[in-house]
Amino acid sequence: MFDTISFGIKDVIDILLVALLMYQTYKLMRNSGTLALFSGVISIIVVWIIVSQVLEMKLLGAILDKFISFGFIVLVILFQDDIRRFLVALGTNRGWRFFYSIFRRKKDDSDRQKFVAPVVLACMNMAKKKIGALIAIQRNIDLTPYIQTGERFTAEVNTRLIENIFFKNSPLHDGAMIIVNNEIKAAACILPIAHNTVVPKEMGLRHRSGLGLASETDATVIIISEERGTITVALNGRLSIDITAEELQRILSEDKSL
Repeated sequence: MFDTISFGIKDVIDILLVALLMYQTYKLMRNSGTLALFSGVISIIVVWIIVSQVLEMKLLGAILDKFISFGFIVLVILFQDDIRRFLVALGTNRGWRFFYSIFRRKKDDSDRQKFVAPVVLACMNMAKKKIGALIAIQRNIDLTPYIQTGERFTAEVNTRLIENIFFKNSPLHDGAMIIVNNEIKAAACILPIAHNTVVPKEMGLRHRSGLGLASETDATVIIISEERGTITVALNGRLSIDITAEELQRILSEDKSL
């Protein structure tokens, strides 16, 4: 007699939750450039299940059991930076923030994004003059660790102030300016550098720094090329190259988390 297999609503929910978790993990690793790692881990797990559970190969199954046990620790050590970025991205995912937004008092959109016009105007002026600039705008992930690497101060976002900070003879023109809650919090900040192949070869350290921060956090980073006078936006680990003033304003204005 075969045992009766019961399949209820709880099993359906279990399967759906696992599928959702796998899908979200796939999306986050695809955006962070670690999709190959994800595919390799899944392949090993599938082989382990087939060998030990389906084919019931005891010797090979025992070897794979040990490999899986120690492999997890090895993965944590080798890919600790990627795992940290993954957990940060997971914790700040918009789906999880739904419950928080229920209890948060909504701010007026015009007050929340009043910095957009001065930033766009400053970027256009600097692009015309081919003045290099790097501006990071905090969204949901705290940028305090990066703020502490530069010169800290608090000032209202102002077009003339932004241009003066990035003027070639200014002592603060190297590094990034960081804007938090409609205020400039620091300048000459050091950002992490992206080492992947997404950045075209003609782009320099400024673009790699912008992409590095956009890969590790959810910040919106504006990069102005000193050589070409073009504007690039790094967001969610991707670069939008040579954008117009209208596109820049749309990107900043559509971000409801700012």
